[in-house]
Amino acid sequence: MHKGRLEAFSDGVIAIIITIMVLEMKVPHGSELRDLVPLWPVFSSYVLSFIYVGIYWNNHHHLFQAVKHVKGGVLWANLHLLFWLSLFPFVTEWVGENHFAPVTVALYGGVLILTGTAYFILVRVLLACHERDSALARAIGSDFKGILSLVLYAVGILAACWYPWLALTLYSCVACMWLVPDRRIERNLVE
Repeated sequence: MHKGRLEAFSDGVIAIIITIMVLEMKVPHGSELRDLVPLWPVFSSYVLSFIYVGIYWNNHHHLFQAVKHVKGGVLWANLHLLFWLSLFPFVTEWVGENHFAPVTVALYGGVLILTGTAYFILVRVLLACHERDSALARAIGSDFKGILSLVLYAVGILAACWYPWLALTLYSCVACMWLVPDRRIERNLVE
């Protein structure tokens, strides 16, 4: 199967997710700058989630540059990823509205780890559709960064129960690791 429809559908779903997240932010009652202060937790959680959704979109795009074709399993693995991404508006709003309460930060981390796992699965299913020496296989390699991300999410979820700010710091560190699109793919496509 050609990958174009999968990419277009994914782009559309991700655009809707970002739109829903911004629409969940409520306008303050009042016209003074100080009226924005109570919204800092909501805005902060929105910024982190926007960055995460952007990272997934960016890396999804780069990943599919190395993909030659897709099979049915890839479609399901991609839907699995989109399912977890679609929960970002919910957890973003919940964590922000509750000022980063421990349970909300842990659930936010739960969505992060499940989204990361879904991306990991998508990559593995794509690798199964391509030759062992394909540009995709060479680019992915051992995927140390992907596995480290899942470990940091797990530590963050545990930390959230006692130290929600530590958990948020770990989640932010993972985001920083992925801000620059995965250059392994670009390098292998050029060779």
